[in-house]
Amino acid sequence: MKETDILITNGIVMTMNSNETVIPNGAVAISGDRIADIGPCDKFSNCRAGKVIDAKNGIIMPGLINTHTHASMSCFRGLADDLHLMTWLNDYIFPAESKLNYEKVKIGALLACAEMILSGTTCFADMYLFEDAVAEAAKAAGVRAVVGEVLYDFPSPSYGLIEEGFVYTENLIKKWKNDPLITVAVEPHSPYLCAPDLLIRAGDLSNEYEVPLIIHVAETQTEVSTIFERYGKTPIAHLAEIGVLSPFLLACHCVALTDKDIEQMAFYDVKVSHNPESNMKLASGIAPVPEMMDAGVCVGLGTDGCTSNNNIDMFLEMDTAAKIHKVNTLDPTVMDAKTVLKMATRDAAKALGLENLTGSLVPGKKADVIVIDTNKPHLTPMYNLHSHLVYAAGGNDVDTSIINGQVVMENRQLLTLDIAKVMADVNQVADEVKLSR
Repeated sequence: MKETDILITNGIVMTMNSNETVIPNGAVAISGDRIADIGPCDKFSNCRAGKVIDAKNGIIMPGLINTHTHASMSCFRGLADDLHLMTWLNDYIFPAESKLNYEKVKIGALLACAEMILSGTTCFADMYLFEDAVAEAAKAAGVRAVVGEVLYDFPSPSYGLIEEGFVYTENLIKKWKNDPLITVAVEPHSPYLCAPDLLIRAGDLSNEYEVPLIIHVAETQTEVSTIFERYGKTPIAHLAEIGVLSPFLLACHCVALTDKDIEQMAFYDVKVSHNPESNMKLASGIAPVPEMMDAGVCVGLGTDGCTSNNNIDMFLEMDTAAKIHKVNTLDPTVMDAKTVLKMATRDAAKALGLENLTGSLVPGKKADVIVIDTNKPHLTPMYNLHSHLVYAAGGNDVDTSIINGQVVMENRQLLTLDIAKVMADVNQVADEVKLSR
């Protein structure tokens, strides 16, 4: 290679490819929006680059992928804590959300994008209201995103009645088709807030456009009991009976599952988003992730929103995911660091249907790359890369972030957003929330 747009050099390259290739003194060349080449630094000694980024012996790796969040809930961070899920949702979150509009959602999404870029996330999957605003925010910030308007039986502050919700979703799909950063998903809220006809129609729309279908499923035992009372089945069995389970489906949470549920999920190639911190904070339980993985289910990691987690730092989520299953099984070998890192990169990309675009550093894939500064006391010495990233590193250790070939952060400086303005705008929204309570 003689010329390239960006050359990241002088670092440990963790490709997260299928062979788990690691290049001790490596470099990554980026041309346009894609990875052009990867190899030892010597390979690029005669390469001319428009921009050279010195990793300074740090780690060069794929950006982290958050498979489930509600980005604009950053406006409500800390609004309602230490409550039961249904109390939290019905008495605090839904009333606060009823006062949202397009601009407020965009403001909250911009703050979330800033937080994610600063903590190493290059792609996120979102479910919320006024989701076109989230797409516009992600586009402005330069973040890859899978977005979907939340659909449920009762009227939405965004679109009104459900019929308009499907019109809104289909228009989103058409508007953002072939966009380099934005993918649109169909996103019914959950089996307990969506009638069977709504779920079936959502599944049909997902299949028609071959886009992800994302839904909260089996988040709590209470939800399972509610669905069993209505339909005589678990939520997963209910979705199977009405024909909604498919390879396009990303089931979020999946805490309260039976062995039969896991068997059906594997059979239909359903993907899962595991959100351990949110499940802990809301006392929902611990998802049977090791059992799902043993059955062949693809599981990615997610943070959930800032009201049930209070941060959207995927490094913290990896640390929690690795540890919670060890204490739950009393087995320190369960959910090893390598497995968890895959859940936040390659497996997360697969869960969102983006495995051909991102999730690993492979020539031809999109250039979604982060650089970790390892020259820090808490990262010294370094015996094992995977262990360091899962158990020792944090979002603040991310020095540089490149998404779709664009440098969005360098030397810890955001380049696509005016972070002071974004925070001021969110504080203004928060002042309105306080006055309305």
